[in-house]
Amino acid sequence: MEEIKWLEVAVNTTPDKLDEVCAKLAAAGMDSLVIEDEQDLLSFLEQNRQYWDYVDQELLDRMKGVTRIKFYVTDDEDGRIQLERYTCGLESEYTTTRLTDNDWAYSWQKYYHPIEIGERLYVVPQWMREEPIPAGRVPFYLNPGLTFGTGSHASTQLCLEGVEKHTVPGEDVLDLGCGSGILSIAALCLGASSAVAVDIDPKAVDVAYENASLNGIDKSRYTVRAGNVLSDTALARELAQRKYHLVLANIVADVIIPLAPQMPGLLTGSGIFLCSGIIDTRAHEVETALRRAGLTVLRRREKNGWAALEASL
Repeated sequence: MEEIKWLEVAVNTTPDKLDEVCAKLAAAGMDSLVIEDEQDLLSFLEQNRQYWDYVDQELLDRMKGVTRIKFYVTDDEDGRIQLERYTCGLESEYTTTRLTDNDWAYSWQKYYHPIEIGERLYVVPQWMREEPIPAGRVPFYLNPGLTFGTGSHASTQLCLEGVEKHTVPGEDVLDLGCGSGILSIAALCLGASSAVAVDIDPKAVDVAYENASLNGIDKSRYTVRAGNVLSDTALARELAQRKYHLVLANIVADVIIPLAPQMPGLLTGSGIFLCSGIIDTRAHEVETALRRAGLTVLRRREKNGWAALEASL
């Protein structure tokens, strides 16, 4: 089958002209539009600030002052006729970029490579699973295209190093804010008996299950739930019906701090609470919250401005 080629059309405009340009494109028959707007990004971040402590400055710089509308047409005669119809009468400038199916399906893969973490873990993009594994390493296959956490961020690496150190074969794991499932699935690959994972985003359920399947892990050992353990008391009680040797939370300080009081009800006597995603300047706040909850902070590790804490009863 011949590969389809596409044109990505980017219309540059201003916030006050955004609705007008969208309306003209829609009137011309183009109703599949992608809006890139600095104010939308800033509004999203403000509305969800309890879930992040840091935003990539490069992203903010790239989006500064941007108001752009994107759409796609086939890179052939029919597509160019459509493009002429869509842009006829537009006062805004636009640019076109040639793409192929391969471009927008796989071009991002070049940015992901296997990552050695700690002494044993080896995070491998799933399309490279046929590549040889270094001696002594335990492979963990991941689909980075599903976003949610790929192992490249310093906070995730700190947490994975802790997972490697504290996973005990035959013991259970709880992963709060699981995202892609990278932490709990890594623990299962290292010999944990079973794992329960929770995330506030319902999309994380399918993502984590897919990544578990890539590693030969089925639902008999792995349970993923959508919910907020801070606000859903029924879910919190359900999780506390059993004890876990390892509880993981790679989230942010403002979520870890109110989670701390739940830890005594979740940990076994020898269990470890491993939390990361903490800006190093806020680590002392989390340490204080853990101590107030009756935990002993065993270790603090840092990398690239991020901190991870290990605590026990």
